[in-house]
Order: sequence, then structure tokens, then C-alpha cells
Amino acid sequence: MFNLLEDDKRTVVLVNPQHLKAVPGRKTDVKDSEWLADLLQHGLVQPSFIPPAPIRALRELTRYRKALVQQRTQEVNRLQKLLEGANIKLGAVASDILGKSGRCMLDALAHGEQDPHTLAELARGRLRGKLPDLRRALHGQVQAYHRVLLQQVLAHLDFLDAAIAHLQHEIAQRLEPYHEAVTLLQTIPGVGEIAASVLVAEVGTDMQRFPSAKQLASWAGVCPGNKQSAGKRLGGKTTGGNVWLKAVLSEVAWANARNPTSYLGAQFRRLAHRRGVYKALVAVAHSVLVIVYHVLTTKQPYHELGADYFDHLHQTQLERHHVRRLEQLGYTVSLTPQSNPPPSAG
Repeated sequence: MFNLLEDDKRTVVLVNPQHLKAVPGRKTDVKDSEWLADLLQHGLVQPSFIPPAPIRALRELTRYRKALVQQRTQEVNRLQKLLEGANIKLGAVASDILGKSGRCMLDALAHGEQDPHTLAELARGRLRGKLPDLRRALHGQVQAYHRVLLQQVLAHLDFLDAAIAHLQHEIAQRLEPYHEAVTLLQTIPGVGEIAASVLVAEVGTDMQRFPSAKQLASWAGVCPGNKQSAGKRLGGKTTGGNVWLKAVLSEVAWANARNPTSYLGAQFRRLAHRRGVYKALVAVAHSVLVIVYHVLTTKQPYHELGADYFDHLHQTQLERHHVRRLEQLGYTVSLTPQSNPPPSAG
């Protein structure tokens, strides 16, 4: 119904039915219509976030690409299981069994070649330095049904690779009007071209639809829930939110968790040892989304604060903590500031 009514001449408001429940006992279609009209006249209708049609089309493409990537991962795991069942230990020697060398060996296996010496000679590059290990790894028990399954799995992987490449080309074309936003988002640590395209597809580029970064984080489901009764907080679990957006934010957060020079990496390490890895991950994902909101609002690239930001923010408290710890170990400590302090890590 929303797609039928949407056009340039009228504004269609889509609302959450849980926010507009009528009085119990008065539930009819006519009374629902009257109740909605009355609320709309008094400005009590809160519209849901519905991105424009071009963004929705981009969203469908990026979500389908993610589904295909997940299918490809499953197919690679199925290939690995198939090789293990045939006593082929190629993955123990080659880091990527679907690289150029691995793919040549797999194609030869699928077409009936079983001599480990012949298969090992198909190795290229640095893998040729592991020829003795390759010969032992390729000495297996490949049966006829293994070859049939191997041919089907490799064909399916080729199909998925072609489908993903075609989708990526289509997504790149539809992202051309949003080139500035994608470029700005890639200034955030951990956000690459794929992550930037997903962020644009899920939240759009017009941040005026969200009153603040807090509302955006609440809509995405990367902030604590709010549930109190009689002055007692009952729970703070995150809400459902946008699962596709939460997934890419989690990937960006994991990338920053391994970054020793970024502010987001320092935030993760600061919270992980006190609150746990997963709560720290959600906190970093929340910070990433807040940064996305401000980058798209101000049209300015991300400014890195550095890994030592928290040290300078609470410098006095940090000094007092380390002095107290050294005094507990039996030392007498006096602090003398340096005339030329060392440069910061950020």
C-alpha cells in the first residue's frame, strides 16, 4: 500500500501500530481511521523512517550481496569438509585453497587426476617451496562421488563469484550520486568501500530524518534499552533495531579493536577489560554510528583523536593511579614534568 500511494504529490506517513493503539473494546476499521485522523490533526503521529526509493533499491542490492557472500562462505566450508572426507589436507599447507594454485589442483582432482606428485607440480609462487608437504597433503582417497561433488561445488562457487561481481557493479553505478557521502564515510577507521555502501543504503545521506545521533543509535539498536519501574532499572539490553546495519557496524568495530593507533581501538581496549569484549564491541559500534551521523551532517571528514586521547582526558586521575600503585609496591615517587614531552601516538 505504501508503494502505491507514494509519489511526488503527496506525503505518506508510515507509523508503528504499537504507538497508536486505540482504547480496548473500540476496535473497528472505521474507528481506527477516525483515531488516526484525530492524532494526525493534533501532531501526535510519529512517522517511521522510510528512505527514498533510490536508497531502498540500493538497500535491496546490498542486502542480497551480503546473502550471496554468506552462501559463498558456506560453500567454501562445504568444500573444505569434502576434501577432509577424501583425506586431502590441502588447507593445512595452502592458506587459501581457492587461490590460483589451489584452484588448479582442485580442478585437476575434479577431472580425475590423483597422482600427488602431478598435483603438487601445479603449485605457483611461494607455494612451490612447500612441494614435499603438498605431496603428502594431496595423497588421499578420492572416490568417484567425491569428484562429482567437487565439480558441483566448484561450479556453484564460480556462479556465486559471478553473481557477486555483477551485483557489485550495479551497486557501484547506483552509488555515483552519493559519491561524496561514500568518500567521507571511508575516512572513518575500519570503514571501507563495502561498509560505506552498506551504511549509505541503510541510513541514507539525509540525517535530518533523525533529530539527533541518539535517535539514530536507538533506531539502529546499538544503545541500551530503557525500562524502569518504581525508580528501579529493570534491564538495559539493546533493542532489535536494524540487523543489517548492526552487522556492518559490528564488523567495523572488530576492525577497530585490532587497530592500536585509533581512538576507537583505545575505546574498545578501555572498556573490554572492565565490561567484557561484547559490551565493548557494542559501545564501539555505537560510537561509529554517532561518527557517521556527524560526518554526513557536517559534510566534513572524520578527525582522528588518537589512541592516547583518554590518557590526556583523565591525565590527573591516571597519574594518581600509577603513583598509588608504585607506593603500594614500596617505592617513593615524585613526578617531574619533561621540558620536551614525547610526541603522541596518534
